[in-house]
Amino acid sequence: MEFLATLTTLLLLFSLLLICKYYYLKIHSHCYLIDYACFKPASDRQITTQTSGEIIERNKTLGLSEYKFLLKVIVNSGIGEETYGPRNIIEGREDSPTFDDAMLEMDEFLNVSVGDLFAKTKISPSDVDVLVLNISMFSPAPSLTSRIVQRHKMREDVKTYNLSGMGCSASLISVDLVRNIFKSGKKTLALVVTSESISPNWYSGNDKSMMLGNCLFRSGGCVMLLTNNPSMRARAKMSLKCLVRTHIGGNDDAYNCAIQKEDDVDRVGFHLSKGLPKAAVRAFAENLQYLAPKILPYRELALYMYRSIKQLIVKPKDASNSAMARINFKSGVDHFCLHTGGSAVIDAVGRALGLSKYDVEPARMTLHRWGNTSASSLWYVLGYMEAKRRLRKGDRVLMISFGAGFKCNSCLWEVNADLRDADVWEDCIKNYPPQTLVNPYLEKYGWVNEDTEETFNRAQRMETLRR
Repeated sequence: MEFLATLTTLLLLFSLLLICKYYYLKIHSHCYLIDYACFKPASDRQITTQTSGEIIERNKTLGLSEYKFLLKVIVNSGIGEETYGPRNIIEGREDSPTFDDAMLEMDEFLNVSVGDLFAKTKISPSDVDVLVLNISMFSPAPSLTSRIVQRHKMREDVKTYNLSGMGCSASLISVDLVRNIFKSGKKTLALVVTSESISPNWYSGNDKSMMLGNCLFRSGGCVMLLTNNPSMRARAKMSLKCLVRTHIGGNDDAYNCAIQKEDDVDRVGFHLSKGLPKAAVRAFAENLQYLAPKILPYRELALYMYRSIKQLIVKPKDASNSAMARINFKSGVDHFCLHTGGSAVIDAVGRALGLSKYDVEPARMTLHRWGNTSASSLWYVLGYMEAKRRLRKGDRVLMISFGAGFKCNSCLWEVNADLRDADVWEDCIKNYPPQTLVNPYLEKYGWVNEDTEETFNRAQRMETLRR
């Protein structure tokens, strides 16, 4: 009898221990965004219409067909005249980038933004427990995380992770890595660094599928501080509610639609195939299947199920009227941070989610002001919303990104307080949205469309423009 009483007591104590451990892990598995800082390069790195023309002129492999292609892409890109590029390209050395060029591009970002974030939050580098960096196209040794540790004299026990090759969706992959580390239950402070290396990856050939990247990608970056410490929730800007990652790389077409490779004459570039939109749609659709139940209210999910069943019985004449297209995502989301992969990407995602002009404005304005800064672009979009004072306590913000592989990643944040920090948008937010997003490329280089192979004389035309 005494044995049974002892055994019962031990079982109760063990059960109590499990319950306490469960609640402890639940409390410390939260992910809070304390703050973030986007990077604004120096003004002498701006890529204006004139600078673009000079860069194109230096590529002697281009003919009239390539000129017309570039003009069409740039005019329709949605990119303005105040985006930034690396110094070696501005200075005309894109054909022969050095290791120092690539390192300089990274240092200009890291030395400014990491220090700015520590100063902004009044958090010491020695308080950081985890450091995660994602830069897809440049991975030196020692790693860039080691460079940050060395410069800011971080602790010897700081855990560092250096991610490469993850593409434009990499920042949410880094956040997911941190979120999983937080599940250990230990109070942890994480620094996440996201950017891309442009200087050693410029394509100087004439393969149109590889020239696209030159037109869209620009220099930028973002640094953010995350924690699972409940005592820091009051000072955090947002709380992570859910994160969904989708990878369809098992499909050959999807894997090869965005890939670094050599062209026919062995020049390395980043190939974007015509199959990319199809891969993006498939990855996006699969991601939404897992995301929707996590972010939408039960009423909207019930309506979705009803429409789906109805479609099985009565098939719609118009394929665009699918049940997924008619889900009201605004019933569970207040703001949308869309990947700034280009005007076509923003339009396509906006249509799929049933978004208004107001909803896609932050992504459009970010593309116009900063270009496609790869994995960091989502944070410039978030910065626009904050600078416009759109983000109020309790609002829910959905981030959606796409990347090579092919991947689609998304996450939902909840705003903890009214936000109004303009960050890198401070000196220009009053000018947005502008009356028109039309750039001056067509006005200055429209003669390309009028020329024929017989009348085309690139050198003479460019010389006339310089005068």
